[in-house]
Amino acid sequence: MALPAIVPYALPTAADLPANRVDWSIDPDRAVLLVHDLQNYFLSSFDTTSEPVTGLLRQVSRLREEAIRADVPIFYTAQQGGQSASERGLQQDFWGPGLPLDPEAEAIASAVSPGPGDTVLTKWKYSAFVRTDLLERLRALGRDQLVITGVYAHIGVLMTACDAWMQDVQAFVVADAVADFSAQEHRMALEWAAGRCAYVTTTDRVCEAW
Repeated sequence: MALPAIVPYALPTAADLPANRVDWSIDPDRAVLLVHDLQNYFLSSFDTTSEPVTGLLRQVSRLREEAIRADVPIFYTAQQGGQSASERGLQQDFWGPGLPLDPEAEAIASAVSPGPGDTVLTKWKYSAFVRTDLLERLRALGRDQLVITGVYAHIGVLMTACDAWMQDVQAFVVADAVADFSAQEHRMALEWAAGRCAYVTTTDRVCEAW
């Protein structure tokens, strides 16, 4: 039930993107940047000196900088270490006990760590909307677009994008600012998102829009 050791793979480029079913455009006045579960524990399954992690962190850092310049709010999700079996629920059956009670494992990667004006939400389930006030915060800010980065593409990233769609929030999955267990699962997540619930794009295109 432990996380797998992930073989390095190249991040997708603009030429690799699936066809989007919708033609949504990112608006900096409507958007929020979400940095999803980029904690050391989840990144430890990768070779952190190779792709996709090196590119992932570089692209998320770029997006953070552009979001700050464009006055786009930045939200993070982070899971707590040392969760009880009741807190984990069915995640326990699929993934075991999860994060240890260890500040280093729980910490968000230093290359993309939250700034003083950013919001960090405690994450409990695959979707960032479950047991959090993410939707209420978006509505309070008058924002209805969620630009999603982080790990893992075919699990929490995809479920959060799908949940956003069900709340009438436009989700934008940044193909080269997410990573996954494998290139195949990464590609599957992008194809499913583009065809069912989100707009799949690249870091360059988001930065241009901002």
